[in-house]
Amino acid sequence: MSADNKVKVALIGAGGNVGSRGKSEGFQSAGSWGLQHARIWEARPDVDFCAIVGRNAARTEEKAELFGTKAYTRIADMLERETPDLVSMCLPNQGHFEATLEVIQAGFPLLVEKPLVFDLKEADILLNEAAKRNVFFAINFNHRFAKPVELAHAAIQGGKLGELSFATWRFGGEGSSDHPHANLIETQCHGFDMLEHLCGPVESVMAEMTDKTGGGFRTLSIAFRFASGAVGSLVGSYESSYAYPDTHRVEINGSLGRCVIQDTVKKYTFHAAGNEVGESWEAGYFNDVDREFHRTFDKHADALLQALRNGEAPPVHASAGYRALLIAEAAIQSYEQGRRVSVGQFL
Repeated sequence: MSADNKVKVALIGAGGNVGSRGKSEGFQSAGSWGLQHARIWEARPDVDFCAIVGRNAARTEEKAELFGTKAYTRIADMLERETPDLVSMCLPNQGHFEATLEVIQAGFPLLVEKPLVFDLKEADILLNEAAKRNVFFAINFNHRFAKPVELAHAAIQGGKLGELSFATWRFGGEGSSDHPHANLIETQCHGFDMLEHLCGPVESVMAEMTDKTGGGFRTLSIAFRFASGAVGSLVGSYESSYAYPDTHRVEINGSLGRCVIQDTVKKYTFHAAGNEVGESWEAGYFNDVDREFHRTFDKHADALLQALRNGEAPPVHASAGYRALLIAEAAIQSYEQGRRVSVGQFL
């Protein structure tokens, strides 16, 4: 840490175009998520935002100047000169492996964006290399930090739902990629992680997918069996729109009640079994922190930095990204082979 006890954080990949409107340009779009990393680290009083690494020197200099930090075009140079306490990584979805491996092998704590990678062999290498060095290795499944998700988790852990019987996840929006299973791996990984976070491990899957519009399997449906005996479903698509209301919905049913999460951050409801009168949460007039989706990352950063300072494990370890990839691989095999596939067979 720096002399004033601030955590030194470096960002690899800032993404998006800064543009004439400055730091807020494009913050709400998925393509500029790297700018969310920069926004968070630059604004925190307990962080020394020491560097940004990018491939294009001119663009990296522009972003570094905007956020008051240094620009680099080589990861190795940045690590040697800055020796950060944490490396925050936000690279193109299919470009995670080499840079992540370089940071791990250099022994630096790191936070990576989802998906971990697209290939199980690469995921195995990253986790094994990090374990050998006892490296702090976190992944940004920030949906966990949405207020409705926190309320659902507390209700389940507190026994308000009783014995869980089924859970459903639906998430549709826009997306494009040259990978045939991009929606499954890079977007529905949030669904795999949240369902396991709330309902426990997925034991097996059965999947249907369609490429009827071209561009890969852009829409899919998966049936789950959880280790607990509960069942579940997931529907995901890149042939929908994030502009639609209720584009994301999670429903969890148990013997004592049901909870529903709408649009991740918008609304949470709970009904006890047999009771027409329920309880709900929606962000109040001045509560922008819980109303805005990107603030879930701010809350994750709070928990992550506290764990790093205390020498604890990350609040969301990169192994959660590995679990999501295992489920995705099982779904691909299920669709291709037309049968139920155990997630455990890949372990």
